[in-house]
Amino acid sequence: MLAVLGIIAVVWGLGRALRLPGAVVWGVIALIYLAVLVLQLTLPAGQPLRVATGGSAAGWLILGAVAALVAGYVRGLEWLRARAQPEAEAQVPQGPFAPGELNRYARHIVLRELGGPGQKKLKDSRVLVIGAGGLGSPVLLYLAAAGVGRIGVVDDDAVDGSNLQRQVIHSDEKIGSPKVQSAMQAMQALNPYVEVRPYERRLSGEIAEALFEDYDLVIDGTDNFEARYLVNRTCVKLGKPLISGAIAQWEGQVSLFDPARGGPCYECVFPEAPAPGLAPSCAEAGVVGPLPGVVGSIMALEAVKAIAGAGQGLRGEMLIFDGLYGESRKVRLKPRADCPVCGGRGAKG
Repeated sequence: MLAVLGIIAVVWGLGRALRLPGAVVWGVIALIYLAVLVLQLTLPAGQPLRVATGGSAAGWLILGAVAALVAGYVRGLEWLRARAQPEAEAQVPQGPFAPGELNRYARHIVLRELGGPGQKKLKDSRVLVIGAGGLGSPVLLYLAAAGVGRIGVVDDDAVDGSNLQRQVIHSDEKIGSPKVQSAMQAMQALNPYVEVRPYERRLSGEIAEALFEDYDLVIDGTDNFEARYLVNRTCVKLGKPLISGAIAQWEGQVSLFDPARGGPCYECVFPEAPAPGLAPSCAEAGVVGPLPGVVGSIMALEAVKAIAGAGQGLRGEMLIFDGLYGESRKVRLKPRADCPVCGGRGAKG
């Protein structure tokens, strides 16, 4: 009997070494088993070949029963997994999703707060990101990875070598290329199922309103107050929620400005730009490389929550992150009744 088991072990080992299909290997082993069993049942007791293969059919029958039980257990587990998988996928309407997307977004679909309906909302959403720099880089990458259906990106700048310390969506070979094109290529390489619309231009009052009309949510990652006020005014006028972030040196801040739904607007909190020199740019004051990644990721997270209706967003609150000391805190923000942009609309609501 040991000799036969040794032959079976050799067959199994050769099959693994040669990478033969499992069905072929186990088929050969089954033939060996059946041949031995036939010998035990047909040859007379004491026959040398029968003695060499165990001498009795009882041992082989017990071995076969154990193997059948193990195989049945394994097949049962596979059947249960096969039943569970379609149920998980059934949460997502099949129509708008390509087959590869279901596996791609599986970790979203199993989240109770998102699930299939939340992923469908992400797929149907349109998000405009102003700026493809330090904050825009993680925002764009994570929105693309999350499956936001259409992502617009506005920037008139080109990739510079000094950007690469923090603007992780760009690469060394993209130096000199328009940032929107570099960002689009990175996003499409990450997720070919999303639509990316690059706008290689500076945001101005002439184009802002028409551009924002095509999107459900706006994310501001600009680094100057003139652009931030323009973005805020346009969002307030159109009733679009605005996620705004800012960074400097070791500290960053994020908030969701949405007067149409009870929150303040950006100008309620910052009624006028600081005096020159009080809020230096990153080029002037510096910024630690990972900080935009932290703050930009929070901005992307707030966007996912706002689109899917999950959890509690930062409407009426500002999250401040201090990277130097590893601290974060939140402050309450209230609509300002004399705000010239929203007129304290959130306070009235």
